[in-house]
Amino acid sequence: MVLRSHPLVSGSTRPPALWRWTRTIVFVLCLPALLAACSRPGVDPMYPPVAAHVPGATSHTILIATTRKRSADPGAMFGGERGAGLDFAQAVVSVPPAHVSGSIEWPSQRPGNPGTDFVTKESTYLDSEKAFVAALNQQLEQRPPGHRTVLLFVHGFNTMFPEGLYRLAQVAQDAGSPAVPVYFSWASRGELSGYVYDLNSATIARDQLERLIMLIAKSKADTFNVLAHSMGNWVTVEAFRNIAMTKELHGYNHKLGIVALASPDIDVDVFRSQMARIGRPRKPFAIILSRDDRALALSRFIAGDKARLGDYKNAADLTQYNAIVIDLSDVKGENALNHDKFAEIASVAPQLRQVLAQGVRTDGTTPLEQTANAPLGATSGVVRTVLSLPVAAVTAPIVILSNATQ
Repeated sequence: MVLRSHPLVSGSTRPPALWRWTRTIVFVLCLPALLAACSRPGVDPMYPPVAAHVPGATSHTILIATTRKRSADPGAMFGGERGAGLDFAQAVVSVPPAHVSGSIEWPSQRPGNPGTDFVTKESTYLDSEKAFVAALNQQLEQRPPGHRTVLLFVHGFNTMFPEGLYRLAQVAQDAGSPAVPVYFSWASRGELSGYVYDLNSATIARDQLERLIMLIAKSKADTFNVLAHSMGNWVTVEAFRNIAMTKELHGYNHKLGIVALASPDIDVDVFRSQMARIGRPRKPFAIILSRDDRALALSRFIAGDKARLGDYKNAADLTQYNAIVIDLSDVKGENALNHDKFAEIASVAPQLRQVLAQGVRTDGTTPLEQTANAPLGATSGVVRTVLSLPVAAVTAPIVILSNATQ
């Protein structure tokens, strides 16, 4: 019996048509079950606003810049359709006293209960770019000089407006971040079937994100950090590509802090071409990836089995672009898709910021103690550091890959 003649064990690397179709059917049938395990709001948590204050609850004032069209329901603020240009707003989100790190406690009915749920206390439109900058500077001036920092968050695919807003509040809360939170929301319909619509919306939004980045750079901020998730990384890296081409950030580069690309839904070859235009960043980009990201497995499937940056198997290769790779593959995710690990470990952000700010030294050590470190090949110059953090939120070591020349 010659097994080699069977198409599944032949020397060909291309799976036969029957196997490809079987894999497609299994993937499509299993996906709803995976998505069912991921929480999202059952009601619109933006409306009605909840003014009541509960002892122990924490409020976060979030500035908003969006390419979404305003909703016909004033309480909802913005829907999933594309607007004309950039619109601005502000919202105050309350986090409940018993909040569990890494989670968003969605209200199950209107109005939400500030004692147990994330709720919106107030929301207002800002009528101009000038009003947005004034509101941003007002918040920055409430911080002491030297500590006037902005955290800019860009959401990903299949995200409704309040989902990204509450995710930013959750990350800010869990990280204990004193930064002014700014939410850039592009026009996603929040539908799994809307992948192409979302991708086109993200592409349309890149010039407006570039504009927002420059507004922040020219504000009274001492530093601004950027956190992008999933498809939001396409918008973000494209915006920085535009900025590199126009040299707009010249004179403000010293203000740019950490650019964290979490679960990036970008074709690896596209990322290489983007970085060829951007050049060597003044500070390394931080690429947060996980090889068990099932959402990116779907994206990879749609893209003709082309590798995505956020689940790239040869992560060490990415360090040649002056990137620090934070590999969360060994960290257990809280939902079946493993696509939101960046938010689930937000409580360790101060320790990770320390590592990213001070770097990984050529001997593999970091500002924090690690369990092991080793070079990945004598000629590659890539150092692998296994970082163990004494916090319950991290169930396994975090692997950090960096280039010894950084």
